[in-house]
Amino acid sequence: MSKFLNTKEKRKSALITTIIMSVLIFAMFYVGLSYLDPPEEFGIALNFGTSTVGKGNFQPKQTSTPVVKKQIQEVKTSSEKSVTNKVVKASEKVITQNTEDAIAIKKQQDEKKKALEIEKKEREKQKAIAKQKAEEDAKKKKLDALIGGINNAKGTSSSGEGDDNQAGDKGKTNGNPNVNGYYGNGGLGGNGDYYLGNRKPTNKPKPKYLCNEEGLVVVEIKVDNQGNVIKATAGVKGSTNTANCLVEQARDAALKTKWQPDAKAPSQQTGRIKYRFKLAQ
Repeated sequence: MSKFLNTKEKRKSALITTIIMSVLIFAMFYVGLSYLDPPEEFGIALNFGTSTVGKGNFQPKQTSTPVVKKQIQEVKTSSEKSVTNKVVKASEKVITQNTEDAIAIKKQQDEKKKALEIEKKEREKQKAIAKQKAEEDAKKKKLDALIGGINNAKGTSSSGEGDDNQAGDKGKTNGNPNVNGYYGNGGLGGNGDYYLGNRKPTNKPKPKYLCNEEGLVVVEIKVDNQGNVIKATAGVKGSTNTANCLVEQARDAALKTKWQPDAKAPSQQTGRIKYRFKLAQ
């Protein structure tokens, strides 16, 4: 301490500083500004409340939820709803887009399938037309061969048909080139009645008409359980004409007739076929 106050000026400065500090401290406690506790209010006093609006004459003892907090909650809820709605709308948009794409793809597939069906039907139609034309051409060719035969260089027929030993095409100018009858005005043979219990014929060849005779020829037949005629006797009881040219043809047609197979039928089931031969007028 003696080191700091070793001169007269230092001691004088220390004394002055002490006096000044003492005055300041005294002034702070006894001469400073006074204040009210609680301090005096200034301006316009406002009622305590938790909202910007209200109604009534009594101050509530319990404070309600502040409006600001409620508004924040409402804003938060509104924001959450907005986000949810956006997510839902986005999902709906994706679903709608997927549905539209699926519908478009299905429509294209249906159109392609329809086009293929139309193309298939057209091919089948063209195939049927070609087949029909081929059959008609074959029939025409056969008919031409029956009527005219093969023509020579002079345009006259070099072939013929008939049961004689002389050249020529035997028949009538108003006849049918597809039948084999040469007598009378044309023979109508082949119509028959078939009897074999409950079994029906599956193939009914007509007998050829080769003579100038007409009448009914009855043929008795024996049929196995496979439907084959194993025996035929033509001209039996009930026949009205037993001319050889009718009987032979009736017997030959009966042997070629096929019947429904029947495993329960006897090995030789007896039946009848009636053939009617008639000359056209």
